[in-house]
Amino acid sequence: MTETTQQRTPDSRPTGGLSAQYQPGEVEQRRYEQWVTEGYFTADPASDKPAFSIVIPPPNVTGSLHVGHALDHTIQDTLSRLKRMQGFEVLWLPGMDHAGIATQNVVERQLAAQQLSRHDLGREEFVQKVWEWKAESGGKILGQMRRLGDSVDWSRERFTMDEGLSRAVQTIFKRLYDDELIYRANRIINWCPRCLTALSDIEVEHTDDEGELVSIRYGDGPDAIVVATTRAETMLGDTAVAVHPDDERYKHLIGTEVELPLTGRRIPIVADEHVDPSFGTGAVKVTPAHDPNDFEIGQRHNLPSITMMDERAVVTVHGPFEGLDRYEARPAIVAALREEGRIVAEKRPYVHSVGHCSRCKTTVEPRLSLQWFVNTGPLAKKAGDAVRDGRVTIEPAELSKRYFAWVDNMHDWCISRQLWWGHRIPVWYGPDGEVVCVGPDEEAPAGYTQDEDVLDTWFSSALWPFSTMGWPQQTAELEKFYPTSVLVTGYDILFFWVARMMMFGLYAMDDVQPFNVVNLHGMVRDGQGKKMSKSFGNVVDPLDWIERYGADATRFTLARGANPGSDVPISEEWCQGSRNFCNKLWNATRFALMNGATVEGPLPAQDELSAIDKWILSRLQHVIGEVDEYFATYEYAKVCDTLYHFAWDDVCDWYLELSKPVLASDDAAPSRRVLGHVLDQLLRLLHPVIPFVTEELWIALTGGETIVKAQWPAADKELIDDAAEEELAALQKVVTEVRRFRSDQGLKPSQRVAAALTGLGNVGIDTHESLIRSLARLDPPADGFTATATLAVSGAITVDLDTRGTIDVAAERARLEKDRAAAEKEAAQCRGKLGNESFIGKAPEQVVAKIKDRLVTAEADLTRIAAALEALPSA
Repeated sequence: MTETTQQRTPDSRPTGGLSAQYQPGEVEQRRYEQWVTEGYFTADPASDKPAFSIVIPPPNVTGSLHVGHALDHTIQDTLSRLKRMQGFEVLWLPGMDHAGIATQNVVERQLAAQQLSRHDLGREEFVQKVWEWKAESGGKILGQMRRLGDSVDWSRERFTMDEGLSRAVQTIFKRLYDDELIYRANRIINWCPRCLTALSDIEVEHTDDEGELVSIRYGDGPDAIVVATTRAETMLGDTAVAVHPDDERYKHLIGTEVELPLTGRRIPIVADEHVDPSFGTGAVKVTPAHDPNDFEIGQRHNLPSITMMDERAVVTVHGPFEGLDRYEARPAIVAALREEGRIVAEKRPYVHSVGHCSRCKTTVEPRLSLQWFVNTGPLAKKAGDAVRDGRVTIEPAELSKRYFAWVDNMHDWCISRQLWWGHRIPVWYGPDGEVVCVGPDEEAPAGYTQDEDVLDTWFSSALWPFSTMGWPQQTAELEKFYPTSVLVTGYDILFFWVARMMMFGLYAMDDVQPFNVVNLHGMVRDGQGKKMSKSFGNVVDPLDWIERYGADATRFTLARGANPGSDVPISEEWCQGSRNFCNKLWNATRFALMNGATVEGPLPAQDELSAIDKWILSRLQHVIGEVDEYFATYEYAKVCDTLYHFAWDDVCDWYLELSKPVLASDDAAPSRRVLGHVLDQLLRLLHPVIPFVTEELWIALTGGETIVKAQWPAADKELIDDAAEEELAALQKVVTEVRRFRSDQGLKPSQRVAAALTGLGNVGIDTHESLIRSLARLDPPADGFTATATLAVSGAITVDLDTRGTIDVAAERARLEKDRAAAEKEAAQCRGKLGNESFIGKAPEQVVAKIKDRLVTAEADLTRIAAALEALPSA
């Protein structure tokens, strides 16, 4: 034995300063502050390294780190850390969005607690209050990003309302206005009667709500026509009834007029191909000022638009319903129609999709309003062309169809908001109706008044990839890092944000796209695949997981579920498993240090290595190649799964166990070097996903400065050894089969069994017999040995075991028979469901898939139990 092995007990061996157990709370903040202080994340535009850049999807200044952020940031950080190790100059640029409506609501609630409104303060003082709130309470998410481990360049943090970005907003507005790509018009928009502003589509959440469907007869006699509506109150603004031109039921009425009930007004019956004759009665009421489809019909037929509600959704039409809120007017109007005998049918409850303000949950009102719009036609065409011609790649590719469906059919974008917090529209009005758009280096003429509205938050965030790098100035950052390399975001904002960045980036940057790749991930769901919702009680707070299990465990759980474009299932049980994985790495590294693992110098020559060492080095090369391939296709789940099984199964469960006898011998030096090399490379491979524990372990193992700057592993084909892999696969199969038999027979892990091994030389593993016996707890045959059970392994190897005195045969047979009955029942139930055509036709696809998986498991159990029963010795 070596001097080290002779004189040191396991507890006194060197562990590189590693504690007995991994405590994330003692590591994470300390390591993160060191990374930032040392400037490891600061990008250098003067570097001659190839550039890699990502701009963070800016979280709201009001926001807190939720599980969607945690997934998005984990992926971005993984790519950023990977590229640093691969030798790129990496810029991951952080920042926040001013979140117009959300932030204004926060400050208005504070004022309301003091019995004040923003109007009591006035615009200037209110905006100052918002800035004060931002300085004192906003941006908590930035600190939470640090807890997750985000390797962003904090020296370049941006805010959509800071001076530079505000200049960029004013510059592009002026250019678009001068190119006649921005205009002001009366159009139907989403309106929040509580926030009193227009909303973008993404600020509207649709839910299935219970309402009523009322069928109303307009007119009398043979010329009467019936329409159905969920919003009876809007009939006060009807200016026509529309039918399909080919609908035989109504051809004789087209061009005639009918009296609108309760009003005395007569309205035309028009023919429009937009009407679906198979829906309802085939006739629809047309309210151009309160429905986007009706507005289009009104435009085609030159119909008047009657606004029958004000901005607070109160009826303004003169008559008995004037002054009623929309929800008061609806039953009142239905009652009046019923009294006149106009109600033909009523359906309650009637479930239909209803839009709600994402901030205050008020039901959104479609409303005809004078607003500012972007003419998206020419901009959207270029955004579509950039993907079609390959300048921009969407991953996964199948989501390109969804992208084209949006950009090829994009409506003009309403960009004005009736708020005080935001970028004020740089248009001024003269005393005689003059209109002038003012650029960043211009001043409005004396006596002119600025437009009261501010711009949609998405307008400024659409500039994010280039405004954050100094545009409209030609900066070193733009020269080096634009276009950005990858945009990582959820598929849910492919249209709302991605398409808009594409439009503005191509417009402002002379047809240069804002990013080369759009990497889309799915939504985070619970372990059963259900959408996370407070009402379901299944919402995960990533900060809670970080506190209890560590940032690495939280990140690994998210990344291990992240397949391209697919939703990401997670559960607390999986996070606990990820924590156990980190602990496994910790214990493996401590074991390696205690057993003299080394990292200095080249690997030993092949003829100095054992088959076990050759095998693990060969497996490592395969894993490096697989991980590189999966990263290239953004398959983070496969990266994690590959590294998890290599670390847990190959390294910890097999290599460390197989190496223990060698590490305690006089010939340990080659294996110690191999062990150090494998762990060094494994920690590097894992670092992008789990940065904290790998940093702590790598420094302890290697004595290096930081793993952040360590070189990414490269596969060495010279180390791939098929023969060693075949040899170890045969060894593992023998041990696995014996262990399975022992488990099936209920033997304790510590219980030793006498066994005779024959045929090991047939597959070249006879030199490993002592290892096999050690790992499988098998003693050599002694006097009186009698084989009571025989295992055939691959047909070439036989294991005869003497199980007398180790197994209660009767009890074991009874247990197995009970298990077999349960497995047969499970299999029968699954076959019954899968054979039921009615069930298959109605059940969700994922439910059917689960039942198929259950059947496969049950059938495998039956096969295993039958083999175990057959292997039992006779009583």
